[in-house]
Amino acid sequence: MVQSKKQKYTFLAVCLIPTFIMFSIFTLYPLFSGLYYSFFEWSGSSQVKTFIGLDNYIQLFKDAIVPDTIIHDYFLVVTKVIGIMIMAMFFAVALTQLKLKEAPFYRIVFFFPNIMSVVVIGILWMFIYNPTMGLVNSGLEMLGLGDWAKPWLGSEKWALPSLVLPSIWAGIGLFMLMLMGGISNISKSYYEAADIDGASEWTKFWKVTLPLVWPQVKISILYIVITTLNGSFVIVQVMTGGGPNNSTHVMGSYLYQQAFVQFNFGYGATIGVMILVLSLITVLLLQFVLRRDKVEY
Repeated sequence: MVQSKKQKYTFLAVCLIPTFIMFSIFTLYPLFSGLYYSFFEWSGSSQVKTFIGLDNYIQLFKDAIVPDTIIHDYFLVVTKVIGIMIMAMFFAVALTQLKLKEAPFYRIVFFFPNIMSVVVIGILWMFIYNPTMGLVNSGLEMLGLGDWAKPWLGSEKWALPSLVLPSIWAGIGLFMLMLMGGISNISKSYYEAADIDGASEWTKFWKVTLPLVWPQVKISILYIVITTLNGSFVIVQVMTGGGPNNSTHVMGSYLYQQAFVQFNFGYGATIGVMILVLSLITVLLLQFVLRRDKVEY
C-alpha cells in the first residue's frame, strides 16, 4: 500500500514538475521581474538601473493619462461582453435549434475571424473605416446618409467606439462554438416538456437554455474580460496608435509607449503591475457576481 502511494506521488511529480517549470519561466519569472523593475528608473536597454523606490507608483497616480486609459479599457470590456455575448448566443441558438442544413457552413464563416491575426483584422478594418474609400462612409453615401460620414479613426469622439466593431466581429465565432457545445448537450426532453406546458420560444430560452449553459456563459465572459484588459492594446496599436490625442490609449498601449517608445521601462513595468492588479480585482468581482447554483431539472 505504501509502495503504491509512493508510485502514485512519484508519477504525479513527474507529470507536474515540467509544467511547473514552464509556468515559472513564462509566467512567474516575468511577473516578478516586472514587479522588480517597477522600483527602478531604467531605459530597458542600458545596464544602468537606478533604484527609486515608489517614485514610479507616485508618478502613476499623478499621471493624467492613466485614468483615461482605465476608462477606455473598461469601455471596451463592457461593450465587447455585451456585443459578443448577445451575438454569439443568438447565432448559437439559431444554429442549434433551427436545424439549418447550412449550419456547418455558417460555423466556419463565423469562426473564420478567429483564425486571423489581430494585425490583419486591424488593417482590414482600417480600410473599412477609410474616410474616402472605406465601406462605412461609402455605404452611408449610397443610403443618402452622407452627412453621417466621418473620419472615424481620426475623430477623438468616434475613434474609440470605432474599435468596438472589429473587436466584436473577431470574437463572435469562438464563443458561439462554446455556447453551441453547451446547448447541444441539453436533453431534448426538457424542450419537449416545455412545449407540452405551452412555453414560448422566449420562455424556453430563459428557463431552459440559459440556465443550463450558464457555465459556458460565465467562462466566456471571464475570458473576454481577461483578454480585453490584457490584449486590447494590439488592436489599438494597429488601428490608432493610441491617438488621436491619446483618445484611444488603453493601459496596454500606454505601457508600450512608455517602455518601448519613450524607453521608460521602469514606469512601463509599473503600468504592467497596475494592469495585473486591476485584472485580478475585476475577475474576482465577476466570479462573485456571476456565481450561480448548479441547475438540474
